[in-house]
Amino acid sequence: MSWLSSNLALIGELTAEHLWIALPAIALSVAASVPIARWAAFSRRGGWALSALSALYAVPSLPLLVVVPVIIGVALRSSANMIAVLTLYGVAVLVRQSAEGFSAIERATLRSATACGFGTARRFWQVELPLAAPVIVAGTRVVVTSTVSLVTIGAFVGVRSLGTLFTDGFQRGLVAEVVVGLAATIALALGIDALVAGIGRAATPWTRAGAAADHEQGARA
Repeated sequence: MSWLSSNLALIGELTAEHLWIALPAIALSVAASVPIARWAAFSRRGGWALSALSALYAVPSLPLLVVVPVIIGVALRSSANMIAVLTLYGVAVLVRQSAEGFSAIERATLRSATACGFGTARRFWQVELPLAAPVIVAGTRVVVTSTVSLVTIGAFVGVRSLGTLFTDGFQRGLVAEVVVGLAATIALALGIDALVAGIGRAATPWTRAGAAADHEQGARA
């Protein structure tokens, strides 16, 4: 793999540019999906919104990369365009699953929180979001995999990322460059997924306690 050893600086640079696009898109997807999902879960009109947003994922990425910059006024070959498009895809993936997480919360729990004097904001932060968090984290992990892979599509419109190794490798007939780009993209997705999973476990310690209790009860049975 002489190509790999002689191009480590390029790979590091493209990895950084890949992260520069993927991480904001993932964060914005979560930030946008959670409030929309919460509203949809407790609103009779939420179903149509979830259907419309979920349908976005069926739209091919390349047309969106051309249409979105016209709408929001950014350059076609800019990171901002990629982040906007990937955020739309992330919301399409995450919003319905997050809504299911909020919908699964028992209404008796919500009524008890309200009876204890919890206002809307306090109930959201201290009751609803913690209970829906495991589902949201699971959905976020799907968004991570999807987003990191879709960033590579930007190479077809001139946005630099690890996808640049694909296009350049194919054009020059360098199999090693394509393989390195593929391996680096997979490694990046797995690394961010592990990070999100770790954050999810740290933020929801009660899920581990519950799983341990269920395991102990099953062992006794």
